[in-house]
Amino acid sequence: MNEKKKKNETFEWVKALLIAFGIAAIIRVFLFTPIVVDGVSMMPTLEDGDKMIVNKISYSIGKPERFDIVVFHAPEQKDYIKRVIGLPGDTVEYKDDVLYINDQAYPEPYLDAYKKEITEGTLTEDFTLEEKIQQQTVPEGHVFVMGDNRRKSNDSRHIGEINIDEIIGTTKFVFWPMDDIGLVD
Repeated sequence: MNEKKKKNETFEWVKALLIAFGIAAIIRVFLFTPIVVDGVSMMPTLEDGDKMIVNKISYSIGKPERFDIVVFHAPEQKDYIKRVIGLPGDTVEYKDDVLYINDQAYPEPYLDAYKKEITEGTLTEDFTLEEKIQQQTVPEGHVFVMGDNRRKSNDSRHIGEINIDEIIGTTKFVFWPMDDIGLVD
């Protein structure tokens, strides 16, 4: 009887571990996944090496919103982290370091720290959407994304508009390093 009890207990432990691993896999594949910021393209908002949680739920049930920080599959077979600037149907233009969407100026408070440090030129060069993607508006089913470190970001100005289907999810929560734990805008 003792031998049978040990086998039953072992089976229960194995079953519990398999269920736990299964739940963890489901959460990682369908709900949330960690990602590491690679590079300086999102500074000062995000630092190289920051570890974040990607919320996959937001894109399985919704559409991107302006200024969301998103993770997407880039053409270089790599995942990028950028900020949504233009939504489908939007016109996007930069003039004198000011963002214009549909001819309306939009503040970008997340760029204020970098703009104060600039001694010559602008943080974001002047451009129109047509100059960057050869279209007057962001196409349906796509978004125009940019990194916050405008001078050092490989974004839609270089790789073109991003298909919404390539977006993995949004990210707002840094969980490492300890000094930076919290939500980002």
